[in-house]
Amino acid sequence: MSTRLYDLSAQELATAYRDASLSPVEVTQAVLDHIARWEPHLQATWLLRPEAALEQARASEERWRRGEPLGPLDGVPTTIKENIATRGDPMPAGTAAVELRPAAADAPPAARLKEAGVVIVSKTTMPDYGMLSSGLSSFHTLARNPWDLRKTPGGSSAGAGAAAAAGYGPLHIGTDIGGSLRLPAGWCGIFTLKPSLGRIPIDPPYMGRAAGPMTRSVADAALMMQALARPDVRDSMSLPAQDIAWSEFDVAADHLRGLRIGLLLDAGCGLAVEPEIRAAVEHAARLFEQAGAIVEPMQPFMSQAMLDGMDHLWRMRSLVDMNALPPAQRTKVLPYIREWAESAAAFSGEHVFRAFSQFHATRVAAVAACASFDYVISPTAPNSPAAAELPSPTNDPLRPLEHIGFTVPFNMSEQPAASINCGYTSEGLPIGLQIAGQRFDDLGVLKISRAFELIREPQRPWPEPPGA
Repeated sequence: MSTRLYDLSAQELATAYRDASLSPVEVTQAVLDHIARWEPHLQATWLLRPEAALEQARASEERWRRGEPLGPLDGVPTTIKENIATRGDPMPAGTAAVELRPAAADAPPAARLKEAGVVIVSKTTMPDYGMLSSGLSSFHTLARNPWDLRKTPGGSSAGAGAAAAAGYGPLHIGTDIGGSLRLPAGWCGIFTLKPSLGRIPIDPPYMGRAAGPMTRSVADAALMMQALARPDVRDSMSLPAQDIAWSEFDVAADHLRGLRIGLLLDAGCGLAVEPEIRAAVEHAARLFEQAGAIVEPMQPFMSQAMLDGMDHLWRMRSLVDMNALPPAQRTKVLPYIREWAESAAAFSGEHVFRAFSQFHATRVAAVAACASFDYVISPTAPNSPAAAELPSPTNDPLRPLEHIGFTVPFNMSEQPAASINCGYTSEGLPIGLQIAGQRFDDLGVLKISRAFELIREPQRPWPEPPGA
């Protein structure tokens, strides 16, 4: 067990709280002190309130003292992405254009975590409307990647990815509609699971939108799933109650023996895969083979027309949202986002309909391509993290989604997909491996991810604050 309290996993903390060798108060204080060292450099937090966190920690400490914890997450420091509503807190959605009003209720993921007794140390930052794979925002200070402060942590769960890698406690939750969990996870070297649509209820629900755990280990993500994966009537796509044995994620490496694994190295659209990323994913595939899996190459199933169609519908959705704003507020939206959305003004009704049709075409193609495999592995992103100041890897609002070709199909097909670190670039930046499973096989994806944790090379130490 690490002697640095902010580095301890949720599983280690639960054990320490149970035997009274640690208290939630001292752990929370250690995490807050660590955040204070990092935060001037990372800018990952929104509504960081140390006194409120310590008050929650004291309540948890008393529950553990009485032998009445609310569960294994009781007292574990946690962050929540700012677009997941927490009662009484404003929700800017990353943009200065939104009027700040206190949320009337906790969104389902926040409600489940509070019911589990976590200590919410902070909300985490995101870009305007969550429509960038970047920490650039017209409302929040620019978020950065702890592995290299010159680089982006990714997005839109930018602050959450940076916070997890930097050690702002063990548990973090973000959201994903095209890669917003997996891209920052890949670029920050952490683990995440974008679950099957509806597995973790969310409010408001939207086609392809999912919430998911962002952690340093598969074990902590599985622990979060125990609390998060419960139905909620506010999500019209919430899955029925199911007794999933999340604790059975912890398999041995021989769990991989005989599994059919598809290897996807070409998304079929967008940016070409960088050579170092391709090499790392091919090495991961060889590790799967050495563990007894049957790895077979896959042909790309996405097309540029599919990616462009989804992009164009999202542009029109954002234009409609922006047009509902008073002119003075509209000018506060990040210029890149404004230019991207306003490019949809000339789209015809037929164009928008054909764009919308690409969502279903993507779904059909993804399901068909994956049907003959137990799991599919690929790069999480084709590129390593861009400069922190850039809104997207291309820095082109008319080519904004060229980096999501591997991630977005699994939002539309509703399949679970994880990102786990599989190596490092020559500059020392993490490289994400995406592991996708069949629809509803969330536990299976956790098991494969856990097996990969066991067979991959030792990981490099987590980054430290400058001057530490």
